[in-house]
Amino acid sequence: MITPKNIVKHELIGLEVEVVEAYNKKQIGIKGIVVNETKKMLWIETEKGIKKIQKSGTKFMFTLPDGKKVKVNGNIITKRPEERLRIKVRKW
Repeated sequence: MITPKNIVKHELIGLEVEVVEAYNKKQIGIKGIVVNETKKMLWIETEKGIKKIQKSGTKFMFTLPDGKKVKVNGNIITKRPEERLRIKVRKW
């Protein structure tokens, strides 16, 4: 079960997400469903199509299945999904 404490180690595909901070100011406010993930990018399906958002330098607001919202620093999740299982996160 995905919780605010384990989201950085969990599968992100299928979660609702919104870009809340980014180096590229044009990306702020993009929201949709994560449809793919690579080491450095999240692919978000929006109303206007699929947008590729760089993880590094971006902060995301994920909505968990139970409705809770969690803000995640993209620098922490800039790894392949299988590599995130091994990371130790103090506080994010």
